Amino acid sequence: MLEKVLIANRGEIALRVLRSCKELGIKTVAVHSTADRDLMHVRLSDESVCIGPPSPTESYLNTPAIISAMELTDADAVHPGYGFLSENADFAEQVENSGFAFIGPTAETIRLMGDKVSAIEVMRKAGVPTVPGSNGPIDDNNERTLSLAKEIGYPVIIKATAGGGGRGMRVVHNEAALLKAIFVTQAEAKSFFGNGVVYLEKFLENPRHVEIQVIGDGKGNALYLGDRDCSVQRRHQKILEEAPAPGIPDKVRAKVAQTCIQACKNMNYRGAGTLEFLYEDEAFYFIEMNTRVQVEHPVTEMITGVDIVKEQLLIAGGAPLSYAQEDIHFRGHAFECRINAEDPVTFMPSPGKIKMFHAPGGNGVRVDSHLYSGYSVPPHYDSLIAKLICHANTREAALRRTQIALDEMLIDGIHCNIPLHQDLVRDAEFQKGCVNIHYLEKKLGS
Repeated sequence: MLEKVLIANRGEIALRVLRSCKELGIKTVAVHSTADRDLMHVRLSDESVCIGPPSPTESYLNTPAIISAMELTDADAVHPGYGFLSENADFAEQVENSGFAFIGPTAETIRLMGDKVSAIEVMRKAGVPTVPGSNGPIDDNNERTLSLAKEIGYPVIIKATAGGGGRGMRVVHNEAALLKAIFVTQAEAKSFFGNGVVYLEKFLENPRHVEIQVIGDGKGNALYLGDRDCSVQRRHQKILEEAPAPGIPDKVRAKVAQTCIQACKNMNYRGAGTLEFLYEDEAFYFIEMNTRVQVEHPVTEMITGVDIVKEQLLIAGGAPLSYAQEDIHFRGHAFECRINAEDPVTFMPSPGKIKMFHAPGGNGVRVDSHLYSGYSVPPHYDSLIAKLICHANTREAALRRTQIALDEMLIDGIHCNIPLHQDLVRDAEFQKGCVNIHYLEKKLGS
């Protein structure tokens, strides 16, 4: 069992980790920037250490400062939350080389899954269905590239192997535009990620974004914790998620789940992870694996009863999985609304002081948030300020609870996207379910 965990992140996920640590009797250390002295988890942790100014590069991404804080406080492990350092293999490696535990996969696994080409290869070997593509990086042979694209079939999408967050990808609809688009994407990838390697995939025109939650103990055992639909996106950023994904036949779901578990077993995967898929015409197509806990993990927790963060902590402490696959039962339906400090129409960030915060309640309603009345949302970080999660026996009942909870939720002093969510959960198309990844942008006309 771990004795003291340093939480190397901020906001609601830091508070979420702190709660699971407290449940397990694990002491906590909160690191924070000068802008985050008043965060809730900083106030509630056993110890806190200021690691730098507001800029993330000088604080939350400052590996030497974080390791020094671990040494100073005698922490024995670090939880990176999500974002920041959670999928940084060099950070994970430095932490473990310094004699501490990294709460997540090994650096080797992070590197393997962080490169989309090698990730696809691992998945193919495990039988995980993948998108038809170049099966490796594009080289300088233009004739070969044009031939590959023709074989895959237009439209194709060019993707950076080191890409993420919607960067380093471009859709091409015909042969005439292909080579120039590859050159531009390579340059963009080099600029953003320091790696200009790209590959080709078939571009699916009407897909949904469905992801599968797994957790492994690093000893060859892994669990399937169901799936989530994350298709409601704007510019590749998720807005609203639900579990389980509606409208997927049980046979199709069971088949892909088995291949995902096999992939995790083959890798000796350690900790929480998510395999992301495009889903179209009753077929799954693997796109990437996230080697961390996801923002939307609560919807999975609500339908399984498994505390994913607690499992991460136990596994990092050397414990085996708390469950066998036959112990996992899926009950009901859950939605998560990401509440962001931004204008609901223009999506402009809206930092500032919270004059009043009221969280909704009632049966099946959960709010994960670090907000409180008087708290000032800083301008330096991601705009996520809260997550509203609602669970019920059926999708219809869960959706109704979400509508009621959104109407109850009050955040005064800044703009936030609650009005957008209120509109979405009452939209006839969304209520039917099975919307595709283009739904929201089409609805917004953007």
